[in-house]
Amino acid sequence: MDLSFVELLKVIFLGIVEGITEWLPISSTGHMLLVDEFIQLNASDDFKEMFFIIIQLGAILAVVVLFWNRMFPFQFRDKSKPVIRKDIFSLWFKVVVACIPGAVVTILFDDYVEAHFHTPIVIALALIVYGITFIIIERWNKSRTPKTGTLAEITYQTAFLIGLFQVLSIIPGTSRSGATIIGGLLIGVSRVAVAEFTFYLAVPVMLGMSFLKLLKFGFSFTGTELVLLGVGTAVAFLVSILVIRFLMAYIRKHDFQAFGWYRIVLGVLVLIYFAALS
Repeated sequence: MDLSFVELLKVIFLGIVEGITEWLPISSTGHMLLVDEFIQLNASDDFKEMFFIIIQLGAILAVVVLFWNRMFPFQFRDKSKPVIRKDIFSLWFKVVVACIPGAVVTILFDDYVEAHFHTPIVIALALIVYGITFIIIERWNKSRTPKTGTLAEITYQTAFLIGLFQVLSIIPGTSRSGATIIGGLLIGVSRVAVAEFTFYLAVPVMLGMSFLKLLKFGFSFTGTELVLLGVGTAVAFLVSILVIRFLMAYIRKHDFQAFGWYRIVLGVLVLIYFAALS
């Protein structure tokens, strides 16, 4: 695999797509697979499968940087002994509980799903179905008051239920953040609280998935592969910083219906395109 300027541009573009779509409920994996259908990164299938997961670590790092003071349970003040934030520890335990369903399903079925469901038609249908779901739920929510208004109010039961919805994201085109947000909205969690919980939930989920992909691919990389991974991850990190800030400001004043319509339009266009090719 040779490193060329064209391949570098492809990786930069993929990093931008990842940084934008990882946090918006529009499916990062689905977009990455669709983009690869058109620009065709010149690499082996095994490398691309691993690349599409590892590049998401850049997006995860953006969350850690932006939310560090709210994620790290040891707070240092005035050069004194660290203050242990029990509420942050409690939140992380809830995140672990929410991770259990997805971890079990991923370990058991990830290879099968990759072999049978990573197709443009499946992605398009998932985009449309969950786009419609977002619109229906948000219109229904106009007459409801959230039972859980803040991140601190999320219980272990609520966290586990959100984790069950995250299982849906094993199908490409669903969106991990989209699945958890839909689940949270359905059970009465506010938009801001479920979005923030999704950020926390993504950290262990993506670290775990990245570790599994690295084990499967192996830890032997060429210099070119390391450069492509580094550039893609760095671009995803920088773009994610901007997107996370945008999303948190956006959902304080708006609902998720715009993302639902975007999913539907994109899904229909993908179906039309591949139908025309057949």
